[in-house]
Amino acid sequence: MSTPVPAPRAPDRDCDLCPRLAAFREGHRTAEPDWHNAPVTSFGGLDARLLIVGLAPGLRGANRTGRPFTGDFAGDLLYATLGDFGFARGAYGAHAADGLTLHDCRITNAVRCVPPQNQPKGAEIAACRQFLTAEIAAMTQLRVILALGLVAHGAVLKALGLRASACRFAHGAAHRLDDGHSLFDSYHCSRLNTNTGRLTPAMFADVFAAIRDVLDEARA
Repeated sequence: MSTPVPAPRAPDRDCDLCPRLAAFREGHRTAEPDWHNAPVTSFGGLDARLLIVGLAPGLRGANRTGRPFTGDFAGDLLYATLGDFGFARGAYGAHAADGLTLHDCRITNAVRCVPPQNQPKGAEIAACRQFLTAEIAAMTQLRVILALGLVAHGAVLKALGLRASACRFAHGAAHRLDDGHSLFDSYHCSRLNTNTGRLTPAMFADVFAAIRDVLDEARA
């Protein structure tokens, strides 16, 4: 019998590694006491072969609901696309108790706490890197990492001990890493990107189609 993989280290509810983010979080605990208002834990099993890395929790999305990409427009597009490609099952109800489950997929963020204006600073990304590094190390079946946006792309490379110059970010790019992982890139599925046409649902689907091909070939 295989030994269970221990859960990766994660920030505690009152993590104070980033004073600016901690103060922002505390302000919203006072203003919205029914919200999650804490570091957001990852969603999906550690035995997944796909890890999706976003930027940070949205103020009225994951920071409110406590589940990555849940409760805002980015989640509408992400979870619908995951369902189309067999990575999610159930109806996405935009709240953490909707019964949606992930299959062969796990979702996390480069920064676990909500930042003001959705813009974490470099020091905050660096402070949270230890948790992303632990996440990747704990996923023993991991084959593909999908970075949603340039910041997530850079965070993944640094978590893997690689230089930013090792792989250039581009929507739809697929990078084969020396450790055997494949790193895919996509523009972030934010409302801003979709409203401006920078990212269309078809473009997003194309990325997942390529990921599905890689995973299916590995299993064949």
